[in-house]
Amino acid sequence: MAPSHRPRLWPLLLALIGAVLLAAGVFSQIRIRSDMATLLPKGQTAASRMMLREVQSGVATSLILIGLDDAPTASLAATSDRMTAAMRASGHFAFVENGRDVISDADQAALFADRYLLAPNTTTAAFETPALHQDFLHLLDGLQSSASPLVEQFGLPDPTGAFPALLATMGGDQHPRLNDGVWFAPQTDRALLLARMNGDGSSQTAQDAAIGAVNAAFAQAKTPGMRLLVSGPAVFARDAAHAIRRDVERLSILSALLVAGLLIWRFRNPFVIAAIAVPLALSTAAAALAVQLAFGYVHGITIGFGMTMLGVTVDYPVLLIGHRKRGEAPARTWARIGRAFTLAVITAALGLSGMALARFPGLAQLGLFSITGVITAALATRFILPRLIVAADLAPVSAGDPATLMRIERLRHGRLWALLPVAAAAIALILVGGPTWEHDLGALSPISTEAHALDDSLRHDLGAPDVGQLLVVQGATAEAVLQREEALAPILDRLTAAHVISGADDAAKSLPSAATQRARQQALPDATTLTARIAEAAKGLPFTPAAFAAFAADVATARTQVPITRADLTNPALSAKLDAVLLPRGGAWLGIIAPQGVTSTARLAAAFAGQSDVIFVDVGAEMNGLVMGYTQQALPWIGAGALLGLVALLIGLRDPRRVARVIGAIAASLLVTVAILTLTGVRLSLIHIVALQFVAGVGLDYALFFGRTQLDAEERSRTLRTLITCNGMALLTFGLLCTCQTPLLRMIGETVAIGVITSLIFAFFFVGPRPPAITPPVAL
Repeated sequence: MAPSHRPRLWPLLLALIGAVLLAAGVFSQIRIRSDMATLLPKGQTAASRMMLREVQSGVATSLILIGLDDAPTASLAATSDRMTAAMRASGHFAFVENGRDVISDADQAALFADRYLLAPNTTTAAFETPALHQDFLHLLDGLQSSASPLVEQFGLPDPTGAFPALLATMGGDQHPRLNDGVWFAPQTDRALLLARMNGDGSSQTAQDAAIGAVNAAFAQAKTPGMRLLVSGPAVFARDAAHAIRRDVERLSILSALLVAGLLIWRFRNPFVIAAIAVPLALSTAAAALAVQLAFGYVHGITIGFGMTMLGVTVDYPVLLIGHRKRGEAPARTWARIGRAFTLAVITAALGLSGMALARFPGLAQLGLFSITGVITAALATRFILPRLIVAADLAPVSAGDPATLMRIERLRHGRLWALLPVAAAAIALILVGGPTWEHDLGALSPISTEAHALDDSLRHDLGAPDVGQLLVVQGATAEAVLQREEALAPILDRLTAAHVISGADDAAKSLPSAATQRARQQALPDATTLTARIAEAAKGLPFTPAAFAAFAADVATARTQVPITRADLTNPALSAKLDAVLLPRGGAWLGIIAPQGVTSTARLAAAFAGQSDVIFVDVGAEMNGLVMGYTQQALPWIGAGALLGLVALLIGLRDPRRVARVIGAIAASLLVTVAILTLTGVRLSLIHIVALQFVAGVGLDYALFFGRTQLDAEERSRTLRTLITCNGMALLTFGLLCTCQTPLLRMIGETVAIGVITSLIFAFFFVGPRPPAITPPVAL
């Protein structure tokens, strides 16, 4: 052994500072996104592609639903008004409405002037003498009531009731009630507000600013005991992003502290942390940079999950330091572990290649991140770290007690007993019919069921459409879409009469096609005919000859009016509603019809089967089918990566029996892990498959190092203690994942925490060398 020398720590510290500064520089330049939709593929069908575009960037992503309760009605109404004013003044919203003066005086005047072209009751029959006579009788009743001023203002110029009919269609099939002039839920004393953010609804910066403005407005306007309820797509996206960030930050801090404590205890030297941090910082920076260059952004999940995948790279410097004898030159250490180390890195990188090649963006990002990180960490450990740890003289305190090692190794005499849990796992999986699979994308969301229930409640109260099923109408122009929606109305009416749906909302109800508007113009009588009919209908009634002059003038104007277009409707609430259901996309237009109260998805889909320009979208089924379809596509790629790893293993070991033992240990670990997950009620998903790849990578490291040709008990003891240390680091890191709010990270934690334990056990029993035979006692 070389003589000991005074450790020189400055090279290690300088390398650490350089690696950290490089990582900080990379992360200051990359673009990090947190919205889950960006991890999804583009979709395999026209319906799924359209739906994903809207999920990622549609107008609906910017809506915020707000409720106020737990206070007297008058107090809720006053707070609603103050919040509305404050939110409008903040500049973060395209519109904020609470029911008071939803239509401004100017908007009201414009809609009133356009009423005969837009209202559904503009028909020939409505202007016949008998119908006008009945309308005049209703006006008389109104003029004799407390509503007389409104009747004079709106009723006399509009005796057919076109304006109220128009407002009813714009309100949809459901709408909140007015109390103290503001919106309240139909069945409860809950005040309601509806807002739409400015800008991109998927921007986390915009989400934070808008929701912060809501909270600030409530803090200024509330009364004691009042409760604020906030929901909507923008809120979900923001809460999911913050949940992911909280999990990643907490995991980074806690896992770093726990792993650091374990390593300091194991090596009795705090500077071993610096040695491990160098390749980790370099690998993280390289991995993030590679993903940024390939995809244009790095997802938060990729960083969180990728850092756990890079947990295997933390093993690399530990394996080097743990196998080094104090005072030993790097070449001597590499002579003992270099072959196993290199083979472990190559097979791990090839095994992960299937993820990088998959057409699932989230999976491809993670695969590229992991492969780049593994290779970078291995290169740093091989070419940078040896000189640094020699200069700092980092090595284990001791190799361990040979007697203790012998007692542990003698457990391998019972190798056959290790097959019992494997057989039990296989039998259990057969008896339960194999693992169950999870294809519900909602299972990956960090949003709680309570938050989803609140969203459903506020959506119902505000009359916002349910998006469980949609009909998408395609057309070359907005006019073509509106005409097609009007042609589909009889089908929707029949479905409503048959109780398949309770109603449906579409753009054509708020904005009739130009063709329909011209047809309504044709239903309006000319000035001479209308004047005669008014006189006949008013006979015997106490109306002056000039009472209906405005009515006749407005009808005459409407007969020559230019059809109303989307650009003519400037009311913010109406514009928001139309923008959500009438969409320009890729040089064409889409119309969204939202059926309500669907009782039979199959009958609804069948009613529109064969309509080439109408797509029926079952949102839940499309999303789940999307995940299932791409899972099925990704599995062959993952399998191909595993096959490449196997080929590399065969070439590297050059011994089919050793390869069989290594593969047997990994397969046993994976089988038992899957059985435990299945028997504890876990439904497997693509996320579990990816986590099992990590388990296989860790198990491969254990198996290759246990299976080395080891010359003496000291080296075997050094390997055992080092692998136990690596196993402890993995357990500390992945055990923490089990506490995450993000289901995706929690799934990884459950899988890997179980897998790394089984990997160590089966690698020890199946791959390690058989110990010397136990000498039987001598008979006396």
